[in-house]
Amino acid sequence: MVGGVQHRQAEAEERYDVFHTDCPARDVVDHVTSRWGVWVLISLRSNDLRFYELRESIRGISEKMLAQTLRVLVRDGLVWREVEPTTPPQVTYGLTEFGRDVGEPLTELFDRITQRLPPRSAE
Repeated sequence: MVGGVQHRQAEAEERYDVFHTDCPARDVVDHVTSRWGVWVLISLRSNDLRFYELRESIRGISEKMLAQTLRVLVRDGLVWREVEPTTPPQVTYGLTEFGRDVGEPLTELFDRITQRLPPRSAE
């Protein structure tokens, strides 16, 4: 009967309906699973990085796309941003606790895929 109690408690809490187009959680899911959002979260999984380091770690991303992706991930509370008042300013990014929680399954997925792919042939 414990399962029934837990189920009723979950129903009593207000939950997001990600299948509804107006759900704010849907926007966060869209940002996390966007073409570049996944790579930003994976790149920040181990270290805080400055903007240029992050750009170098994600091959193929433009500065404009990186800036846009970081802006929405910061707004969603997944990534923090720190600006050091130097000339030029040094901007560092890292994962918030929420970002680490969300990024963990993405990292596991990434690791599973790369471990299961056949070895790359030397070209």
